[in-house]
Amino acid sequence: MKVKINIDGGSRGNPGPGASAYVIYDMSDTIISQEGYFIPHCTNNQAEYTALKLALIKCQELGATELFIEGDSQLLVKQFTGEYKIKNPDLQARMQVIRHLAKKFTIHIKHVLREFNKAPDSLANEAMDLKESVGFNPIKYLPEDDEILSTPVKPAQDTLVNGVKVTPVKRDKPAKKTPPKEPLQPSLFDF
Repeated sequence: MKVKINIDGGSRGNPGPGASAYVIYDMSDTIISQEGYFIPHCTNNQAEYTALKLALIKCQELGATELFIEGDSQLLVKQFTGEYKIKNPDLQARMQVIRHLAKKFTIHIKHVLREFNKAPDSLANEAMDLKESVGFNPIKYLPEDDEILSTPVKPAQDTLVNGVKVTPVKRDKPAKKTPPKEPLQPSLFDF
């Protein structure tokens, strides 16, 4: 099943109280799940990363296989695709969990401007205002990160790297090089 996803996260005070949000649509733009997840204390980047993690967990629950993800955090998108390095140890650990979850899917991810990401932004702000999570068809069971990492994953058949579908390369083993044969020279004494 293919789904479209918008993600966003924010923090008031950075760090301070924050929220992560995702909105998942079917391919005809009907909302099938949305959640604003309240976080008592986080940074903006932690909230953005958590939004992607939550969306992946919900997509697994829904049985989705191909995800078209849009987010307004250029940092998150470029770090996910490997275009930017992740220097912060906390974000490195979070990305490890995200990448583990992402193995199950074919993922298309891109950065969009804020004005094209209003639905998850509204949900995140609602959760921050109420100081509690809000949503429609939210995640039923939210595993801890160590539980996620200890679960074996069968990767998706197709993978997407930087917007390009890639498949494993199979190479033939090179033939062994044999040393050149020395030319036979007649013996001077064999007449």
